[in-house]
Amino acid sequence: MIAAIAKKGTKATLLIRDARLFDPARGLDRRGDVLIEKGRISSLAPAGKDKAAGQLVEAGGGLLLPGFVDLHTHLRTPGREDEEDIASGTAAAAAGGYVSICAMPNTDPVVDNASILSSLIETAETEAHVKVAFLGAISRGQAGIHLSDMWDMAAAGAVAFSDDGRPVADGGLLRSAFQAAALVGLPLSLHCEDVDLAGRGVMNEGEASARLGLAGIPAAAETAALGRDLEIAAYEGGRVHIAHVSCSRSLELIAAARRAGVQATCEVTPHHLLLTENDVATGLDANFKMNPPLRTEEDRRALVAALAGGAIDCIASDHAPHAGQEKEAPFEEAPFGVVGLETAFPVLYTGLVETGAAPLEKLVLAMSTSPARVFGLPAPAIAEGEEANLCLVDVNEEFEIDPDGFRGKSRNTPFTGRRVKGRVLLTIAGGRVAYNKEGF
Repeated sequence: MIAAIAKKGTKATLLIRDARLFDPARGLDRRGDVLIEKGRISSLAPAGKDKAAGQLVEAGGGLLLPGFVDLHTHLRTPGREDEEDIASGTAAAAAGGYVSICAMPNTDPVVDNASILSSLIETAETEAHVKVAFLGAISRGQAGIHLSDMWDMAAAGAVAFSDDGRPVADGGLLRSAFQAAALVGLPLSLHCEDVDLAGRGVMNEGEASARLGLAGIPAAAETAALGRDLEIAAYEGGRVHIAHVSCSRSLELIAAARRAGVQATCEVTPHHLLLTENDVATGLDANFKMNPPLRTEEDRRALVAALAGGAIDCIASDHAPHAGQEKEAPFEEAPFGVVGLETAFPVLYTGLVETGAAPLEKLVLAMSTSPARVFGLPAPAIAEGEEANLCLVDVNEEFEIDPDGFRGKSRNTPFTGRRVKGRVLLTIAGGRVAYNKEGF
């Protein structure tokens, strides 16, 4: 389907011919050609009307979308480059249709000062296949005791602050963090969890955990912390982004906070939209172990309805690579987390759009335009004059998810063997070809 295209690293000059141009943020849905010259969209034309310039991509009616943006990626650099690094993580992102990702700071060492952050930004400029933005830690070493150097990190280029992987347990520290973040005009992205309620739980607390004899994590561990965090945000007038919402009660709390005027946004992951605690019970596969855990079917349905209705702002992968031997450990001992950049669109297109649970428009907005706006990033768009940040998808090709073909270093996905539609064929990020399925 795809002819030879520009070499990696050069600004693309090519014609994407006869694609379905779909950009719901701009009300665009029609067949047409897209001419890209030196990395920028120079014209949109009816199918077959534009002349080839540079290389030619025969889309054959494939779906051309504004590229995806992920607000929640763990690149494991520095410290665990055996699990993922900037080059491999962004290669995985490009293969999944992402043109921009945001890297979390829970690395070793933690990204809690401008020196580490600047070094990562410099590395990304030479190694990354797509754009990478970085979050700085809220607290030094993510220890939850002292604030990080938020002012300096903001000046160095941080787009938000988070202690993701650990909640900010000290309410006084969180209040100070909101105050500091307000001074630099950036949001806090919060992992909401009461660790005392969560205890040593490894999956959702309920009938499934009782049947399996595993320690459970109640939904109240999320909602109790969330309620407190939203109250502090309201008091301080802070901007707050709630990471990986997993249960229906959290949606109610966020909705109430918004009605009260809190500047709150939220994200949901593909696995919480598609899987439940019953998927854990099928084989105690640690690739179904994540935090927050997979909840009930009722929670899953509530999340899907909130996405379809616009109450959830964006979908984030929470891409969390782990070494194979770590995930092969007994369920209780294995680390939390799954990878998701390479599978997000096909599993969601198949599980939500093909089934009628959510419209394509909502899925694309939640994966592209909306997350960009949450963190103030440039929003990908299919429009003349815009930098080319696009992905081309074949929604008719059915294939089986095979982790052995991943471009990332880790294989810990809960979707192994799932039959899906929505193959990403081409990703153009920052005006450059970042991924081409045909391997040119």
